[in-house]
Amino acid sequence: MNARSESPPSALAVGLHGRRIGVITRLAGDRHIFAFEEDHVNAPCRPTLSLAFKSSSGLVTEIRGYRVRVPPFFSNLLPEGHLRSYLAARIGVRPEREFLLLHALGADLPGAVTVASMDAEAPARNDRRPREASDHGRARAPLRFSLAGVQLKFSAVMEAAGGLTVPAYGIGGSWIVKLPSTRFAAVPQNEFVTMELARRIGIPVPRTRLVPVHEIAGLPDDVAAVGDHALAVERFDRGPGGSRIHMEDFAQVFGLYPERKYGRRSCAGIASVLSAEAGAEAVEDFVRRLTFSVLTGNADMHLKNWSLLYADGITPSLSPAYDLLSTIPYLPNDRFALTFGGTKDIHGITREQIRRFADKAGLAVGPLWRVVQETVDATVEAWRRHDAKTMLPDDIRTSLDRHLTGAAGRTRG
Repeated sequence: MNARSESPPSALAVGLHGRRIGVITRLAGDRHIFAFEEDHVNAPCRPTLSLAFKSSSGLVTEIRGYRVRVPPFFSNLLPEGHLRSYLAARIGVRPEREFLLLHALGADLPGAVTVASMDAEAPARNDRRPREASDHGRARAPLRFSLAGVQLKFSAVMEAAGGLTVPAYGIGGSWIVKLPSTRFAAVPQNEFVTMELARRIGIPVPRTRLVPVHEIAGLPDDVAAVGDHALAVERFDRGPGGSRIHMEDFAQVFGLYPERKYGRRSCAGIASVLSAEAGAEAVEDFVRRLTFSVLTGNADMHLKNWSLLYADGITPSLSPAYDLLSTIPYLPNDRFALTFGGTKDIHGITREQIRRFADKAGLAVGPLWRVVQETVDATVEAWRRHDAKTMLPDDIRTSLDRHLTGAAGRTRG
């Protein structure tokens, strides 16, 4: 791998929809602070970066510094877990060095945010690839990784002929390819079936494709050793011609670091935000997805699996659903990621649970309970007719069927 000497930047420019709106500065003592540009603060119709920066008087501009790490909103733009470790190793930094990870990956972050060096000697970044590797940063090596991770995912490009190609640098596409898991069987098939089931009951989901691994160009040869299919999911934060649509997840909304995505807030907290910012329809859609998650045994709906989308750049709406799969076949004793009406039980929903949820969120019970009952009926019928479930291994299909039948019965009862 070719390298050139390059000093780490002292400041990173934060762009939103192609305009610079702020700066992340690295201070003495390895502290990092974010500040908005004055032009953005004073703009009459400024685009929304995050509800975390919204206050009753306008925009939060007094933002404290963070040692070693970047502020939570920006930390949540970076990959987690095995994928972060893998990318950090390619870049040549430790996984916790988030400032340098942002520097390297800032051209292809979720939503409409970009991050680039402000240093005068740093060349402009007009492409979407990391630049050459250095002691501090950006890799140009093609994808190489150990299969020790639970499940890696990369951006992919849809070719004119319909095939998928993972770019050599792993970024820049309008689809996400989720590779087979080395720990759990048939995860891509599980997610594909569950996402299609959600689509059939009217839950908005992005386009998905179950793709033979050998048909995806740009992957290391040994990927096929852990599974024959990958799941391709179209990115809903990318529009025609690669245009960017801004989004944020609820860890960002609540100003929490990614590792605090479990348990620090409740489902009622998300509903309260949706009620205030996106309206009653978004709340009902949220409850529909919660009910669907309980019925399908998806215990992993943490804060980062719920997002807001800013189609006009300013106004939030609940994004399409994503990461829908049944976790019960793999972790039969698992509990729901967030408290839902005072409980984390995932084996059914009671009217009392919905009453507690509604009271905490300041909502009316009646309309929400109707959504629950309608979702149960629709999901049970859609599952009965769902031909794609035959692609699941027998044990996973049986586990999901048993859970859905039991959860539906308890909710109806």
